[in-house]
Amino acid sequence: MSVPRFPWDEAMSLGLGQLRLPPDIFWRLTLPELAAAARALRPAHAVPIRQADFAALVARYPD
Repeated sequence: MSVPRFPWDEAMSLGLGQLRLPPDIFWRLTLPELAAAARALRPAHAVPIRQADFAALVARYPD
């Protein structure tokens, strides 16, 4: 059984592409730092709107 490899292609795409980090900074990051940066790009988990609140919005803004 082989050990899964670290997804370096995805990590480099994130760090160098999406975060636009200079290569020297990217390669100095620890994996927990890279993970924290990745979390910052994801929106927080939204709480679904309650049906009563939605109905109030529809009544207030009927268009």
